[in-house]
Amino acid sequence: MAELRSGFTTGTCAAIATKAALKMLFEQQNIASESVMTPKGIEIETVIEDAKLSKLYSSCAVRKDAGDDPDVTNGILIYSKVEFTEGTDIIIDGGIGVGRVTKPGLWQEIGEAAINKVPRQMIADVVKEQLDIHDYEGGVKITISVPQGVEIARKTFNPRLGIEGGISILGTSGVVEPMSEQAIIDTIKVEIDVKKANEGDYLMIAPGNYGIDFIKESYNVDLEKAVKCSNFVGEALDFAEKAGFKGLLMIGHIGKFVKLAGGIMNTHSKNADSRMELLAVHAAFETDDIKLVRKIMDCVTTDDAIAILKEAGICDAVMKRILEKALFYVGNRVENELEIGMVIFSNEHGLLAQSDNAEQMFQRFKVN
Repeated sequence: MAELRSGFTTGTCAAIATKAALKMLFEQQNIASESVMTPKGIEIETVIEDAKLSKLYSSCAVRKDAGDDPDVTNGILIYSKVEFTEGTDIIIDGGIGVGRVTKPGLWQEIGEAAINKVPRQMIADVVKEQLDIHDYEGGVKITISVPQGVEIARKTFNPRLGIEGGISILGTSGVVEPMSEQAIIDTIKVEIDVKKANEGDYLMIAPGNYGIDFIKESYNVDLEKAVKCSNFVGEALDFAEKAGFKGLLMIGHIGKFVKLAGGIMNTHSKNADSRMELLAVHAAFETDDIKLVRKIMDCVTTDDAIAILKEAGICDAVMKRILEKALFYVGNRVENELEIGMVIFSNEHGLLAQSDNAEQMFQRFKVN
């Protein structure tokens, strides 16, 4: 299998475009390509597009290359407009297609352009470098814009995070690594931090769309209050504890949450499975029928295993055991600092188990 190709972030695009635009303004001529050194220590060079130049300002664009990562921003143009100003300040702002922060909890203040800390520093660094090279002591204003940003933002988490009007200019390393798990984890952390800053002391999480759909169909709750944590249950628990939540309501499919009963906090099958092993061992506590236990071990899906448990009349008892163990390991992960509620369901069999406090916790998320 061929190695996946890396790309570069919107932050790197903005820094390269800014460096090129400022160099053009000083030298009064267009340039074909430009490069920057990323925080990861990898130099990125790319072509400069749509250059415009006058005595008062210059602007140009860099095309985002996400490599082999399935990124909604791949191929879009990131623009930087540079103009000299009075004073000595370096002003970095966002134009069309760059979102504005509307909620607390993000790195930027409310009203600021959603240009994250590392991209801002990268932009500031290339500006200072060019000012020194050209012995200029005046001020500079840089405006980053993304003409397609308003449309693309609808496909991102930005509206839920409190970023309106466009995309964020992102990147911590300057490089996009294909299928980066860390990018997903970083997004979960940001969303949890935003929830804490805006919505109080209780959080609702679900691994994915199954959980969200179950919440929508079964409970009259505000889905905007639910954070999807994918397979990264352990990281989500860590982030919730660190953020200072008092309580956490977890809603998940049996196929994911049965793994919690074994202390498995990353539920992706490549890390661990043990679904049937866990169901079988808990079933063994509720029946003397070894053939039934073996039938569960031979199941491919948890729905098939649940059907066997239901037919034997021990499903409720086994699910209670699974729930108790899952609560034990989750509580241990958060050092028992948070109140934990849990709901386990199946798309085929419906509600399977819920903690005693689940109904009460759901009330906190009800739609008025």
